[in-house]
Formats: sequence, structure tokens, C-alpha cells
Amino acid sequence: MSGAKNCPETPRQKMIGMMYLVLTAMLALNVSTDILNGFTLVDNSLHSSIAAADTHNAKLYNDFQAANADNPEKTQEWFDKAKEVQLRADSLFNYIQDFKEHIALLADGKKKVESLKAQGIDPTMHIEANSNLDVTGQYAIVQGNGLRLKEVVAYYRDYAAGLVETDAELREAILKNLATDRGWNAHEKDSCDWEVAVFDGMPVGASITILTKMQNDVRSTESQLIQYLMDRTDAGDLRVNKLNAYVIPNSNYVIRGGRYSAQIILAAVDTTQRPEYYIEGQRINDQGRYEVPASGVGLKKYSGWIAYKNPATGEMENLPFRSEYSVGEPAVTISNTDLNIMYRGYDNKFSISVPGISNDKIKVNVSGAAVRQQGGLWIIKPGDNAKSVSISVSAELDGRMQPMGNREYRVKALPKPGAYFKSGDKEYSDGNISRGALLNSAATVIASYGPDGLLDLPYQITSFKVNINGVLTEARGNKFTRDQLDRLGKLKMGAIVVITDIRAKGPDGKEVRLSPVPLSLN
Repeated sequence: MSGAKNCPETPRQKMIGMMYLVLTAMLALNVSTDILNGFTLVDNSLHSSIAAADTHNAKLYNDFQAANADNPEKTQEWFDKAKEVQLRADSLFNYIQDFKEHIALLADGKKKVESLKAQGIDPTMHIEANSNLDVTGQYAIVQGNGLRLKEVVAYYRDYAAGLVETDAELREAILKNLATDRGWNAHEKDSCDWEVAVFDGMPVGASITILTKMQNDVRSTESQLIQYLMDRTDAGDLRVNKLNAYVIPNSNYVIRGGRYSAQIILAAVDTTQRPEYYIEGQRINDQGRYEVPASGVGLKKYSGWIAYKNPATGEMENLPFRSEYSVGEPAVTISNTDLNIMYRGYDNKFSISVPGISNDKIKVNVSGAAVRQQGGLWIIKPGDNAKSVSISVSAELDGRMQPMGNREYRVKALPKPGAYFKSGDKEYSDGNISRGALLNSAATVIASYGPDGLLDLPYQITSFKVNINGVLTEARGNKFTRDQLDRLGKLKMGAIVVITDIRAKGPDGKEVRLSPVPLSLN
């Protein structure tokens, strides 16, 4: 298959394009396929959103059916349309599910897929070959199924848009949400077909997440259509005691720098009325759309009320509501599993995050080490005898803590650094040195892992000795004594000076003896 071609123009495809670009960049760096677990977390979150939408839609259908039973002459026409919406939405949802299962069959094989289905488990949520880059393109593009999916989505979109012709704003939202426009190839500066932009070169894990997002869009659109049809019936004036305020956010989780957007509605209200919407005492627009910049990280709460005219009394009444959303930092988790080590007696610094979850809802448990939080990092210090440390991470989802995964690290003693004589900007581990550099009063003996070392730890030189013409003299700290400088000043060209018996204390509090530094005066 060709390389990534995702850069679509619609909002939904822009989101898909962003996910694809990030993934492509990570794959280009030879990052472990474990990073695709981030897509699994997003997919699981989308399944939760779909389940919530199903519950909400079921309530809408039940309310619609009850209203139709009370007054069929007024509601029958709209109730029949609602049942048709349900049939069409279920048909498209199941078509996408079948599309996902075919990808799972190609990725993991028939035996595993059928085994999971026999257990009542969705095989598309447990795909092992989620990093496969060929399967999606083979099924969607080579076999032509992507084009058929595009046609099915477009058919449902056009039907839904035609159903709400009297509501221009809702119609435009549906057209954008289920768009199948041609994509844009940023590298070749040319457009491409929707199915190519969405599926070409896409890993299985990302493709499944994109398809789940489509299913979520189908359920969201279904909810909007049923609410629209209910509003057409004026059923609310028959049961004003059952009025409810609803806050429908585009997402309960937003990235800092983005925008939180929610639709605040009064269900079953008289369509001849225009409710008034208030947030924290301030009136907002008549459409009930609430948007604020996502500026700070953490949980954000807000409340307000909807002012509406009671059809029975003609008086204005207030219906309160409250909601919340989380703002998180843009983040990516990248790890090298070959270097899963910690150092004994040292404050190892860890950045721990869960995609889609703000840090205030994350809990970290560590066995075999002491742990504390410092700023945005976790400081983990293994015990003196620890051979391994296990880190377990859980997060609060839907009001309860759920495990997010764990990782075990090997514990090693801090590696011994090398010894250097530093004069000015230059460091000497051996070799020739000028008289000026050797006699520099600001010169010091240092412990370092060198310019190519993986670590940069604060070692402190406690003492060293200098062998000058066979005479050993000792210095405390990291600088020559005045006596040593006087002796060095009398040396002739070609003389050998050896800095030996160098002792240094590391961040673990232990003292180590370092290799000597032989220098030749030139």
C-alpha cells in the first residue's frame, strides 16, 4: 500500500487525520507497537459513549411511545418516522460492525474471531495484530469494501439531512458529522477518495477506532433525529411535570488549547416557545450552545438553569442543571522496553499518564520502592536491596477506579562514572595538557559519564591524590591544594602527572573509587 494520505477537510476526518499523523510519526521512530494501546483506550472510551447513547436513545423511544399511546392522532406520523430512523440507524451501525469483524478476521484469523464471538465477546475489541498496516487497505481498498461503506454512510446521511430540512443548523451538523468528501494528500498536494484517505496504510488498531467513531456518530445522529421528531409533536404540553434539562457535550474530555462545547436543551418543550439559558447567572445565546476556552488542566464544573413558560400557568419557571468536563494536557506515551530499569537508591523520575484521563483522576501504586509526587512527575526510589519494582496505574472512570495497566522494572546499582580533570571548557581523562590548563586555579577534578553518557548524575569528588615525580600528595574536595600547584609549577615539559585514588560520593550516598587520570605536560 502507499504511504499515509490522511488530511481530510471535514471536522471528523481532521480528527482522524491527526490521529493518523501522530501514529505515522511514532511508527517512523520504530516505537514499540505497545503505543497502539492508546488507540485501544480511545476505542474503549467510544464504546462507553455508544452505550450511553443507546441508553439515552432507548429512553427517547420509550417517551415517544408513551406520548403516542396518550395522543396517537397528534404523534402517530412522527412516531412512525422515529421507528424508521431506528431501523436505518441499526442497519448502518450493524454494517459498520460487520466491516470491523471482517478486518478482525483478516488480522487474527477465523478461529480466534469465532471463539470470541461464541463467548459473547466482541472480537473487534481484542485484536492482537493491531499494528498490521496491510489488512485494512486490503479489505477496504483492494476488495472495494471501503467504497461500499462510503455509499452506505452517504445514503444514511442524505436521508437524515432530508428529514430535518426545516432545521438548517441541525441539517448542516449532520452533513458535516457524516461527511464522505474527498480527502487531501498533503505530500502530493492532490485530493484522494474518502476511502483512501481514511484506510490507506492505516494500522488495524487505528482503523478499528475510526470505525467505532463512525458507529458513535451514527448513534449521536440518531439521538438528534429522534429529539427533532419529538419536538415536532408538541408532546411536552401534555406532560409538563416530566420536563427535564439535558446537557449534551460534544465530548466530556478536551485537550488544553481546544474548546469545550455542549448543547443545553429542554426536552419536550412547546415548540412555539423560546427558552432562556443561563450559566452561572449569565444569560447565553438562545440556541443554548455553551462554549468556553479550555485553558486550565483538571476537572471543570458549571451549573445554570433554563427559564421556560409553564403551559399550565403561563408563568416563567426555572429548571436547574449542572455538568462537568475534564481538560488534559496534549500527551503521547513513548517507551523503550529494552531499557526498563531503575537505579537503586536514586530518585528515578517518571512521567505517568493515561490517554483521555486527566492527572487528577490517576492513581499510582508502586511495590519495592518509595514513591512521591513532585510537580507533574512521580519520583520512585527503590530500596537498597530491591531487585525489581512494579508500577500499577489505575484511573477513575465513570465514578470508579479501573486498572489501566502495570509495568515491572529491573533495579540496578548506579553505574560508576569516569574521572576527568576539567580546565575551562575542556575535560581530560588522559593525554597531553598545557601548562596553563594544568595550573588553572579554577580547574577541578570531576566525576562524569562523559559527553555520550546516558546519565547525568550529581557526583561529588570528596578527595584525590596527585603523583608528581613519585611523590604522592592528597587533596580534599575537587581542587589542587596550593602545595600541589607549587609542585606542578616546577615541572618540565614532558613530565607525567597522575591524578589517582579519586573518591566520589553519588546521589545514592555511597562513595566510589574512580580510575586515575594520567596527564603529560607539553
